[in-house]
Amino acid sequence: MKFPGSVLASVFLFLAETATALYLSSTYHSAGDGMWQALTLLFSLMPCALVQLTLLFVHRDLSRDQPLMLLLHLLQLGPLFRCFQAFCIYCQSSHVEEPYVSITKKRQLPKNGLSEEIEREVGQAEGKLITHRSAFSRASVIQAFLGSAPQLTLQVYISIQQQEVPNGRSLLMTLSLLSIVYGALRCNILAIKIQYDEYDVKVKPLAYVCIFLWRSFEIATRVVVLVLFTSVMKTWVVVDVLFNFLSFFLCPWILFWCSSSPFPENIEKAFTRVGTTIVLCFLTLLYAGINMFCWSAVQLKINNPDLISKSQNWYRLLVYYMLRFIENAFLLLIWYLHKTDIYMYVCAPLLILQLLIAYCTAILFMLVFYQFFHPCKRLFSSSVSEGFRAWVRHVFCACRNHKVCQKEGNIDQTASEDRIETPSSSKISSMPSHILNTNEFYAV
Repeated sequence: MKFPGSVLASVFLFLAETATALYLSSTYHSAGDGMWQALTLLFSLMPCALVQLTLLFVHRDLSRDQPLMLLLHLLQLGPLFRCFQAFCIYCQSSHVEEPYVSITKKRQLPKNGLSEEIEREVGQAEGKLITHRSAFSRASVIQAFLGSAPQLTLQVYISIQQQEVPNGRSLLMTLSLLSIVYGALRCNILAIKIQYDEYDVKVKPLAYVCIFLWRSFEIATRVVVLVLFTSVMKTWVVVDVLFNFLSFFLCPWILFWCSSSPFPENIEKAFTRVGTTIVLCFLTLLYAGINMFCWSAVQLKINNPDLISKSQNWYRLLVYYMLRFIENAFLLLIWYLHKTDIYMYVCAPLLILQLLIAYCTAILFMLVFYQFFHPCKRLFSSSVSEGFRAWVRHVFCACRNHKVCQKEGNIDQTASEDRIETPSSSKISSMPSHILNTNEFYAV
């Protein structure tokens, strides 16, 4: 049985960030910054409530008669008690023999074109521990992108406006960044396990390191770009954020309506149609929040029974990063043209270059992960390098065909000009011959 390290990491980041945010909000109250205090509390307490609801939903405690558990979640002590439960299960598993076990069947990743099916016994204790890991993984994603991401953006903006970074704010920004990166990492692992559910997937430590570096550069760059643009264009940043958010929020619903599929009823049997709609809206809200700051690694598909498309869409990934890079470059250009005296001692061209290089570094680590460290890379129909070579060949052939067509067009144009000039020259040359023949006739 695996050590519940992911549960411990989730609870630590949750408690540390919440406690630091409460302390920092008290300092804002002492300094008379009521607006900063209110926003800091909002981005701290709102994800706390969502995390409690997530844990209750995954463990299905709402349909059970457990008043103590509900009270603990109302007191915001649910994650602590769940973590304690997980470690009690882990410590008792080696001393208690399981009377009942279930058999799970998974396929091994193919070797030399062959894939074997393996069976494994899963006891009740291990099943409960798997449920705890799943619940805390989803809670970490919600905490990261509906709480830590706006919190980090807010604190970086305050630091730029006040031109100082006290210790409390520095600690909160560090914890928020770690929480977002960890949430993005869990999102990647969840996507892999959902897309390849029938396989026995094992993620290597180097894969975790590569994902951590990829997400760190991507998220940090995105937050800094948004904050710089907000500092000079406070009105237009609302337009940019709303456009991004509504695009990702409405896209799954538009695809669902265009598919003419029936309304999904398999999310939870106890839910009514209204409850199912609320859950789907919350999922699309989370999906939009993730894509605001980084690639979500999954495509939300409402008409799918699993709500997630299991196909690996490389073109969607390519389009996302191309458009995001162009958007970041455009926002930095607007910031450079309208920067204020706050950035008097900042080398703006160097800062823009560093941010764009950092985003390219994130893309590089992403390509390295998919090429070398993805646990299911053997199942890919084509690797990253093969796709890149195919794209280069496609661009080269398109350029060559364009040049050939342009050359043929020039040849046709030259030939048509020659055909236009030829009748006029023959007509001119025929006139002296006619005159000569007439003179010769009269001379005779």
